[in-house]
Amino acid sequence: MTRSGTAATSGGMRISKLLLIALAAFTLAARAATVKIASVSPLSGAQAGLGEMIKLGTQLAVEEAQAKFKAKGIALELLPQDDQAMPDVGVAVARRMVTDPEVLGVVGHLNSGVAMPASEVYKDYNLAMVSPANTNPKITDRNYPNVNRVCGRDDVQGPVGAEFAVNELKAKKVFIIHDKTTYGQGIAEACRDRLKSLGAAVVAFTGTEEKSNFQALILQMKALRPDLVYFGGIYDQGGVLVKQMRERGITAALVSDDAFDSSEFVKIAQSAAVGVYYTAVAGPADQFSAAKPFAERFKAKFGKMPESYALTSYDAANVLIAALEASLEKNAGKIPTREQICTAVRKVSIKGITGQIDFNERGDRKISEYYIIKFDKPEYPGTFVKSTQAAPPAK
Repeated sequence: MTRSGTAATSGGMRISKLLLIALAAFTLAARAATVKIASVSPLSGAQAGLGEMIKLGTQLAVEEAQAKFKAKGIALELLPQDDQAMPDVGVAVARRMVTDPEVLGVVGHLNSGVAMPASEVYKDYNLAMVSPANTNPKITDRNYPNVNRVCGRDDVQGPVGAEFAVNELKAKKVFIIHDKTTYGQGIAEACRDRLKSLGAAVVAFTGTEEKSNFQALILQMKALRPDLVYFGGIYDQGGVLVKQMRERGITAALVSDDAFDSSEFVKIAQSAAVGVYYTAVAGPADQFSAAKPFAERFKAKFGKMPESYALTSYDAANVLIAALEASLEKNAGKIPTREQICTAVRKVSIKGITGQIDFNERGDRKISEYYIIKFDKPEYPGTFVKSTQAAPPAK
């Protein structure tokens, strides 16, 4: 009787101990803090091809960092958001995210016209934004302490396109078209101003929101006979434009911007893509030694090769992750405030897959690379032509 009672007591103690251990583990799991990094880009609509790359590049960076944050008792999560390439939707998304205290950083947006109003919301709530794609100068020229970018600027990219058009393609008469967006018009104006300073004649500078019928513009081209057409805008419009130009006998060279840096452009333009040049602020993966293993991991994860904005988004996410790590260390492991993350982002100095990343006082990358790419065949990616490094203009 005594021995069986002792055994029962002993067994009960073991069960109680196991329950306490399980309860402690459950309590620890319940206490695990959650930190979210959001990606915001068009995931539906005509520009989803570019927007998806922003999401996937961010996702890969977040998932690769999850284990080391888990060891610190933190669940690091991705929060993908669709801004539909529309300013009002982008603002609505921003307002929703700033009310979630677990969101400590944003990788986005694609369109400068969306990023501008959305970043006004982030600024009011001290939410750090690191853009992989927004090239309009006003993004950082407002000197907001929370707004940064890992890509270059249109007041450099536009002139790079102009210099290539004049110095390499020997263009003398240029017809400029833009899509009337903040991005497209801004880069077209920067290109126009540099073309004029180089002595080229800008025979037309016109904006259009037309998406399907460019007959009126093509008639103007036939009358003015430019030897080069520059388009400032997105691939969904530009692909149709160049296709109709070639179908109607316009043989002038065409140079565009980094929004042509997508396999979707080739799908739209088809054989008319051949011979098209574009400038890019995110170079092809084969231009970066560090990008080869990244591309292998990306393809293994998502079943496709990364396009350029996947690279810059991966780097942008890792800037936020580095800032979070630095802030955690400074806070003895406690979750930092959004203000602390903003401060830490500006101090980040990392070797990304697109090169060294350091920020100036405005949130611009201190040195950015600009690329010229050509489609030699109707396939993505295009062929690397040349590149140049440049610092952002002094304010």
